Amino acid sequence: MEIKNKTILLTGGTAGIGREMARQLKAKGAHAVLTGRNPDRTAAMQAEGFEVISADLSNAAGVDALLAEWGERELDILINNAGQLVDHDFRKTPPDPDAADDCIYANLNAPIRLIEGLMTQLQSASEAAIINVTSGLAISPAARQPIYCATKSGLRFYTLALREQLKDTRIKVIEALPPVVDTQMNDGNPMKKMPAEECARQILEAIEKGRDEANIGMTKALRAMESISPVIAKRITLPF
Repeated sequence: MEIKNKTILLTGGTAGIGREMARQLKAKGAHAVLTGRNPDRTAAMQAEGFEVISADLSNAAGVDALLAEWGERELDILINNAGQLVDHDFRKTPPDPDAADDCIYANLNAPIRLIEGLMTQLQSASEAAIINVTSGLAISPAARQPIYCATKSGLRFYTLALREQLKDTRIKVIEALPPVVDTQMNDGNPMKKMPAEECARQILEAIEKGRDEANIGMTKALRAMESISPVIAKRITLPF
């Protein structure tokens, strides 16, 4: 798929993997419209010349506001990248149910609602794509992050089903499965982290080459291990 001159809505585009995707998309000649909720990060990306829509995607009102702001604008590519990570570990402290709800909405409900709300524009494009960013933990979970893992595995299965629905249309459905990436979300994680720039590069490469999945970094090995022995894969990820 040619990225140049495409109109792209990239959620969570003001930090981490999203910020690096935004910069690389711009370098490739795309018009990337970003979403973000941190005013300082939003201002920083606007200073780089990006259009940024302020949006909190952890609730229905925030998603509805984003869709209203987008209106009837044309759209070629939707990248559902925004996400939240919440610790939910009874071994440490009672979890925060409100934080869990926000995480579930941001990671699972929001992408689904955005796809629903923007499907007409995507269907009208001569060539379109939906990219859902999940995680290696969508394949095999980590014990301390069950909410995050559940939402990402839910989005993974939604993506697989959506791809089947749209297989005879002009809309390509792609899943990106990053490993642990060096972003603010993973501050304090002792595991080896992939640079966000490289993760972004591999996601965009998958779009350009029309792949169904972008298994990035260590996720490739985990994906292979899971296909051989799901039990062994879980033994690898569950302790983290």
